[in-house]
Amino acid sequence: MISDGMTADQILQMYRDDVNKLAAFLPYLQSKQGDRVSSIYADDGLQEHSVAVPVYDGNLMSFIKTADATSFMDRNYRYVYTRNRLRSAEDELAFIEKATIFQMDMMGGILSNYVLGGRTKARLWSEGVRNGVFYKLVDKMKELVDFWTNAERKEI
Repeated sequence: MISDGMTADQILQMYRDDVNKLAAFLPYLQSKQGDRVSSIYADDGLQEHSVAVPVYDGNLMSFIKTADATSFMDRNYRYVYTRNRLRSAEDELAFIEKATIFQMDMMGGILSNYVLGGRTKARLWSEGVRNGVFYKLVDKMKELVDFWTNAERKEI
């Protein structure tokens, strides 16, 4: 993976700004865990005669757009899933719980699965919020960045 052979300081430099951008969405992600963040557009009986079009919460779309612009996005995210035997949201959450700063790119792979995969399977965006994966990912990333930033200051 990307961070193989990198020091914690190098990883911190690489991801700190992106994590801080995503951390701005933590209150929203926490408040929406378990809730629906999308609906089906059905004005004037349109749903009966056409394809269902999902409508997403504006904050979710802002989060997706912000996440899509970070260095976490990796088109080869499937390797993270096969390498770590991740098959369900429970597996993802367990992996996130145990992750260290040296697995930041792998957490980015999980984020990529939901963000990039959501382009073709739009339900993934809603699932990421509902099952708490987005919140746990960003929270863990923020926790690791804060810990290593403080450790970096103590060394000086």
